[in-house]
Amino acid sequence: MATTNSESKQFNKNLKYSIVDGSAHAAMLGLTQDYIVPFALALKATTAQVGLLTSVPNLAMALSQLAAPLLTEIAGNRKKIILPAVMLHAFMWMPVLLTAFVPPGLRIACLIANYTFTVVLGALGNPAWGSMMADIVPQRIRGRYFGFRARICNLATLVFSFIAGGTLQFFTANIMTGFTLLFGGATLFRLISWRFLSKMHEPPMIIQDSPNYHPFTLLKNIGATNLGRFIILIALINLTTNIASPFFAVYMLRDLKFSYGTYVIITAAATLSNLIFLTFWGRRADRAGNIAVLRITAMLVPVIPLMWLGGSHFYYLIFVQIVSGFAWSGFNLVSTNFLYGATPPEKRTQYIAIFNALNGGAICFGAIIGGFLASHLPAILGYRMLTLFTVSGVLRFFAAAILLPRINEVRTVPLTSTPELLIGQLTTAGKRAWKVPRMVRYPLSTLGIDRMSSTINLRKELRGAPGNELRRPENVTKIEKAKSKGLLMIQKTPSSTDKH
Repeated sequence: MATTNSESKQFNKNLKYSIVDGSAHAAMLGLTQDYIVPFALALKATTAQVGLLTSVPNLAMALSQLAAPLLTEIAGNRKKIILPAVMLHAFMWMPVLLTAFVPPGLRIACLIANYTFTVVLGALGNPAWGSMMADIVPQRIRGRYFGFRARICNLATLVFSFIAGGTLQFFTANIMTGFTLLFGGATLFRLISWRFLSKMHEPPMIIQDSPNYHPFTLLKNIGATNLGRFIILIALINLTTNIASPFFAVYMLRDLKFSYGTYVIITAAATLSNLIFLTFWGRRADRAGNIAVLRITAMLVPVIPLMWLGGSHFYYLIFVQIVSGFAWSGFNLVSTNFLYGATPPEKRTQYIAIFNALNGGAICFGAIIGGFLASHLPAILGYRMLTLFTVSGVLRFFAAAILLPRINEVRTVPLTSTPELLIGQLTTAGKRAWKVPRMVRYPLSTLGIDRMSSTINLRKELRGAPGNELRRPENVTKIEKAKSKGLLMIQKTPSSTDKH
């Protein structure tokens, strides 16, 4: 019993530490991810150089992912890869900042090189981290837990994105001072992330049976498997998305001449929308399956760049960003959860590495294509960027329309129509499934995580117990407590009439 209690406490600590780690990492992203392009523009980067600033780091990241499984296997411990990579990632923001003091002719080249190392180090531990988290978080609550975690993280990203935008607006006359504060803060928060990652307990790593296995073996028949087609779909969506994605900032800051304050508000609207809808999609994914959500969101994603043709008014672009957050929150959440659920534990690190590598390569080539097209396409409504957004939207639609019908759910889930999935009153275990948990007061309890671990302990303790054992006073007390907390339903063995 003591061991069970210890495991339960460690389980809950892992989940809490992961949320703090993610929040600190999200704060770093809020200070940097939407401000690398403005930093490059402040250093007088051209449109083509902005494309390289996105493409080169992602290509290097993609290649580095192929080495991550081998490094993890050599280390024999996932945290031995994760922690050094995170530590180095934290300190790489300083060289990025120092490129502002390099001679003008070399600044952009140095920025691309330093930012490339930063991206590589930030992603090097991702396959090991994903494998570890998939072992920690049971599949039955992954949608809710990762949805809730992402919600907290997006809130941190949103808050610090506003802080970053306000900082740059305040230091407009001395913009490098503003960027110094941003990148210095990014270093601090990444170190906080490292601290809580180091406190997490890593479950035993399952070593694969075939020691000669290499990630490249996955590529031979990637289109012939369900998981392979899924990976191709996500890579194509990322490729077609990044034809336009790096250039929304260019369009707003250079073409529309928005201030940093306006830019950050429009950008933050998508983050806020993402924050609001993550739990919405997470609960639906747990109930109806990841692919059911993917089929809806993947067909919404192509619409987003086309909506930018509707106008450049501030409030209209806020609406566009809200739609963007709604679609991308579900798409990104279920993409990750499907990957975790569809991969065998002993090969999960390799699959995640291949997934990250192909997507990094797709982002790279998408940005290169976008950088080329941005200077050669004819203008729509007076702006070449709008033509680029149109091309991106059309290509996203074709990628989704071709591959989505060929991808199947890997879990057994009830058949759910699209209207029921979006607005229906689906329930899980007799509880209201779509009630959004509060952001304050016992957040893990609102997810049912503490309740779940308590139920697991009770089930382990009473499993196989004869009737007279169940009637013992201490067990009766536990069962009554379970009833009061709504746990008894999990103890029930479904009859044939309970199965739908």
